Amino acid sequence: MVAAKPPSSRPAPEESMASPPHLFLYVDGASSGNPGPAGVAAILKDAEGTTLLEKARAFGPATNNVAEYQAVILGLELAAILRPKVLTIYSDSELLVRQLAGQYKVEAPGLRPLYEQVRRLLAPFESVEIEHIPRSKNAEADQLAHKALEKARRLDATIPSDKQKTGHAKKFRLK
Repeated sequence: MVAAKPPSSRPAPEESMASPPHLFLYVDGASSGNPGPAGVAAILKDAEGTTLLEKARAFGPATNNVAEYQAVILGLELAAILRPKVLTIYSDSELLVRQLAGQYKVEAPGLRPLYEQVRRLLAPFESVEIEHIPRSKNAEADQLAHKALEKARRLDATIPSDKQKTGHAKKFRLK
């Protein structure tokens, strides 16, 4: 028989960290060559404007619109860590904002799976707002995305041109 451990005096991690009521997510994506090397950034802030989490990622090849969606995905992954009840997303991509708000259809086949992924990642939040802002109000995320883009360019430059991936679709025959 195994004896039960006495209850710990420390609360469980999920009990000790209350979900913040409202957080603000700034996202930006950039690509060079469209498609080409790409970088994305996401910055999560509290109501006082203090940066709580930030992350950037280099990848590619991708179009600028794919990079914008990847930035939101990265940001929602960050927000899921802190689990706010309300999340406000800011982006300087009018297309992205209007598609996520349901004002524009997602017609590009390459964006549809990313759109669906974003919709799934939005589900756990009680309330989400998305707002288009001018690039000047998104400067911090823009700078971080461009740093990631520069990293992607450096990585891309080390790959021989005949070995680089292209943005073109490939066809496969099923047997």
